[in-house]
Amino acid sequence: MASKERIQRLKEETRVNILDAALHIVKHEGWQALSMRKIADVIEYTAPIIYEYFANKDAILMELTRKGYVILAKDMEKAKEHYPMPEDQLEAMWLAYWNFAFENKELYQVMFGVQMNCCCEVVRAMPEAQRFTTMVSEAIMQLMNIKDINDEMICTKYYTFWSVVHGLVSINLLSRGFSDEVNRQVLKDTISGIIRSMKDQVFS
Repeated sequence: MASKERIQRLKEETRVNILDAALHIVKHEGWQALSMRKIADVIEYTAPIIYEYFANKDAILMELTRKGYVILAKDMEKAKEHYPMPEDQLEAMWLAYWNFAFENKELYQVMFGVQMNCCCEVVRAMPEAQRFTTMVSEAIMQLMNIKDINDEMICTKYYTFWSVVHGLVSINLLSRGFSDEVNRQVLKDTISGIIRSMKDQVFS
């Protein structure tokens, strides 16, 4: 039993090493430089061994995407739990989203297809990808006093938030934005404006 556990642990460590090597290559050389052979060179394995863990480069990209969504959801959940009011939760979560994007630039690029291709339909079906969407939707539902999380209004407001925040993130990832101070002010003003419009709809 102990031997099986050790083998399983070694397999998991190798799998993690492959993903870490892929991310290391991307951070230093960009996504276009990533290949199975280059990953093998970094961890000093033969390419066939890499294929025992991942069928191809796309499989590695999908696993990195999954990893990114897990980190993002944890960051947003941690930010949300500090505030009881849904409007404060929404602001905190989107600020956490912003911070994640720049602290994990390469993961964000593969998650959302910034400067590279993205298998968006497959990604959207990931439970990990749906987790942060659900957290935001629940806060919107509470703020607008809507009973059904599948209500079209929740979807619309979520997409409004995401379109603006993702758009601002993408502009800055492409190095076409302004200073961090200006960006954060734009971000906060935009989030506050959307929240204000939501409250107006509730009480109108």
